[in-house]
Amino acid sequence: MAKRLPSSPPVLPGLGYVRPLGSGGFADVFLYEQDMPRRSVAVKVLPSDVHDPELLRMFNAEADVLAHLSAHPSIVTVYQAGISGEGRPYIVMEYCPGSLAQRYRIERMPVVEVLGIGVKMASALESAHRAGLVHRDIKPSNILVTSFGVPVLADFGISSSLAPRSGEQVLAMSVPWSAPEVISEQTTGTVASEVWGLGATIYSLLAGRSPFARMDAGQNSRDQLRRRILRASCPRMARPDVPEEVHEVIAIAMARDPRGRYPSALALAEALHGLQQRLGYAPTPIEVASYEWAPLSAHVDFADAAPRGPVRTSVPHDSLRRTSEPEALTTLARDEDADITTPRAGPRRVRVWPWLVAAAGVVVVAGVVWVIASGGFG
Repeated sequence: MAKRLPSSPPVLPGLGYVRPLGSGGFADVFLYEQDMPRRSVAVKVLPSDVHDPELLRMFNAEADVLAHLSAHPSIVTVYQAGISGEGRPYIVMEYCPGSLAQRYRIERMPVVEVLGIGVKMASALESAHRAGLVHRDIKPSNILVTSFGVPVLADFGISSSLAPRSGEQVLAMSVPWSAPEVISEQTTGTVASEVWGLGATIYSLLAGRSPFARMDAGQNSRDQLRRRILRASCPRMARPDVPEEVHEVIAIAMARDPRGRYPSALALAEALHGLQQRLGYAPTPIEVASYEWAPLSAHVDFADAAPRGPVRTSVPHDSLRRTSEPEALTTLARDEDADITTPRAGPRRVRVWPWLVAAAGVVVVAGVVWVIASGGFG
């Protein structure tokens, strides 16, 4: 299928467009410069021709989920969301200049760094699960790196609720990192499938490829990967500097039977944290939201497909056109929220009598000067 061309960047109040950052299946991401406070931001926006209620629902859900969770230090921060003058929903997020999308394929990532990333991502997932949410798309490209070098989990575009939902649910997956039960369409996402996905991601960062990919690129089609994930157990990676204990933790996280995996993302975080201590690495703190906090956050409505947020139909700008109205009235008339009609200016009235008086005075003065000059008055 041909790759979709990126849409044009929208004109947004208080934000200056800089350059494109990337395009996904149904949204584009652009780099903008925010005026106040001054900072770089990433803006995710739907193309102008997207009117599918399901995509609008997913976009709304992502904004709400990020607002719900972005206080976590390992989840990307959302600043605001709204609708552009063209009617395009957008989300303004923290700009992260790096990601793990390709790094693990071109360099051998240190074991100590990968274990630290694993603890951080497991902490982020545990916090999401405690809030009743599942990410459903754990993979290296969805781990971004902030300007301070901190990995954060991003792209909650296909996230969902852990609570049972009535009606048909959308099945979305990234095959190389999707659990067997998701591949076989037995579930759209659970805590167990998230544990599998994080285990597969950790494996990929260490091995330089997804768990069931083979060295020959011609043997890694979508269908071939699906069959291997359904039938095979977690393969060993050919990397001698990875300790056996690391293999064992990944194998448990990626057990084919969900009942054989770690029971929670927190349990996986604790296993990775214990590995760091036993291997002599500095342990990464496990940062998890308490159960007392989670219920206090606003409920995320995953069925909401209505356009929401402030709508700006135009962006104020200085006009070069002259106007005869007083500035105060002109400004109010441009304000779309002000119910004020500026009256039209009537015909201009010219007062004639002052000019006649002035002209008569000039004639008298001229006459006096002439008489004096000609020797008059005596």
